[in-house]
Amino acid sequence: MTEEKKFPNGSGVVVCDESSSVSDASSGDENKERGNWSGKLDFILSCIGYAVGLGNVWRFPFLAYRNGGGVFLIPYIIMLTFAGLPLFFLEMAFGQFASQGVTGVWRISPFFKGCGYAMMVISGLVCIYYNVIIAWSLFYLFASFTSELPWATCDHYWNTPACAQRRSSETNSTMMENSTMMSNSTMMGRICNMTVPSLMANCTNMTKMLKTKSPSEEYWENYVLQQSPSIEENGTIRWQLALCLLLAWIIVFLCLIRGIKSSGKVVYVTATFPYVVLVILLVRGCTLPGAIDGILFYLTPQWEKLGTAKVWGDAATQIFYSLGVAFGALHTMSSYNRFHNNCYRDALIVAIINCSTSVFAGFVIFSVIGFMAHEAGVKPEDAVQSGPGLAFIAYPQGIAMMPIAPLWSILFFLMLLTLGLDSQFAMMDTVISGVVDQFPKIRRKQTLFTGIMCIIFFLIGLSCVTEGGIYWFNLIDWYCASQSLMIVGLFEIVAIVWVYGYDNFAEDIKLMLGFKPNIFWKVCWYFLTPALILFILIFMSINYTRIYYNDYVYPAWAEALGWMMVVASVIQIPLWMIINYCRKVGFIESMKKVLVHTDDWGPAVEINQTGRYEHLRKNNAMVCDNGYMNQGFQSDNIFTTKM
Repeated sequence: MTEEKKFPNGSGVVVCDESSSVSDASSGDENKERGNWSGKLDFILSCIGYAVGLGNVWRFPFLAYRNGGGVFLIPYIIMLTFAGLPLFFLEMAFGQFASQGVTGVWRISPFFKGCGYAMMVISGLVCIYYNVIIAWSLFYLFASFTSELPWATCDHYWNTPACAQRRSSETNSTMMENSTMMSNSTMMGRICNMTVPSLMANCTNMTKMLKTKSPSEEYWENYVLQQSPSIEENGTIRWQLALCLLLAWIIVFLCLIRGIKSSGKVVYVTATFPYVVLVILLVRGCTLPGAIDGILFYLTPQWEKLGTAKVWGDAATQIFYSLGVAFGALHTMSSYNRFHNNCYRDALIVAIINCSTSVFAGFVIFSVIGFMAHEAGVKPEDAVQSGPGLAFIAYPQGIAMMPIAPLWSILFFLMLLTLGLDSQFAMMDTVISGVVDQFPKIRRKQTLFTGIMCIIFFLIGLSCVTEGGIYWFNLIDWYCASQSLMIVGLFEIVAIVWVYGYDNFAEDIKLMLGFKPNIFWKVCWYFLTPALILFILIFMSINYTRIYYNDYVYPAWAEALGWMMVVASVIQIPLWMIINYCRKVGFIESMKKVLVHTDDWGPAVEINQTGRYEHLRKNNAMVCDNGYMNQGFQSDNIFTTKM
């Protein structure tokens, strides 16, 4: 018989199970209520799969090229050391100690509970558009099962007269298989280099008239997306993409149907397969003509770039996004760890693997970009793109030039699929566990709840697979995890280190791991990491530009809608501060109660409630035996020497 009883202040729930012991011997779980990872590698691979996402492949190489090549690694490693890694370890230790999801962990200081809800909002918004990327990957994957890739030539009904298929010749001249046109690099070169005034005056207009597109670009815009001119022209739903999106959500649901017990096994494939493909593509890429030029272009340092603020700003933001801090996923995944798991070691391993993967992916991408530039007779910088443009235009174009192109295409899009799924699992679990931890009764029907959430997100995501869907996709991507992510991360570190107290948190870590964090972590958590987050916020504000997609600038109402996404998450912090404050009586007493931890803050499993948390075990026993708590217990007595 299992019975739930609450603390008098409603701050937590004690599960009284008369039929089983604290540790479920049959399942091997230490935490019988929430469960634990089935094996050590389940957690490590889940973290690697979450942190190593699409941004490692399509964003980091572009940033490295734009910010000085190999010299970009200097600010990147510095930002990893003093900003990314400290927050990564803090979140992992925080979640593991409390054994609670992104909302439950804020028993540490109810005043900041809004941080947990803000993380849920951010992760929920990201889940909506992230699965659209998985849907695109599925679409391209299915299209790759053919003898000739459909984006290899200009011979299809979706192609226009502007389609230009370039190929190299022995004279290294650039030709067009569509013989009705000449490339910009030939005709425009001859005309615009003349000194005749009338020709020079019309050069800009002629460039627009003769602008060409690659077959892969036209396949993406005219066939896959059937892209409309603006966000104000949504058009109809692309049913092929809608079916792929439905399949993507079905995959996510099936992998989360048993929570971490199922997703923890799937990651053995999804977290390791991308590395197999990256190695295969690197070997293949290095054998292509021009590959060495692309790699040298990627690595050649431009030392003068170190003196610009933009390089440091880009390095800091990339570290933040790449490690996935402040999304709530790290709290969620680590909450399923056993209490004495060495999360310190895990944080170092995952962070180093994540950043090493970014650097390694750069070799893979630029070897093919060098090949593309060689075939087109242009410089590598003219073939570089970032984001979806790299994954669905530039790289597929390079693959189409290779022998046995369908094979490489299948491998590449399988890699994108697995890269995306891991991150999607973690963020969906963040949203689901955040709700379930707040409403424990839902846990009994968690499969049904997971299915309902997947259906809701699928329906919202249909807006991104209309003819104007790419504009909605870009809008969510632009705003949902930008400034809001930095603000949440800043409040999180203030709440834990400055309000709860570094000494208290260090004691909690010692209780778990057997040792306290050294002086490096103290300096970072107190000063360096918050300062660097503030630097990122200032940098993003100074460099803010209106949202655009390619040459299209969004209207004011769309920009306002984007800022509403930012506010939707950030507003949770002051909102829950006010709510929790208003629940108390008296200003001084209210602030004291909402800033300090709740009575039930501490290890969730009774066997780990030792030392200064011994009172939790006694109180749990009193609740289970008598149905009430010892009213004489006061939270002020817990840390009299620390707070």
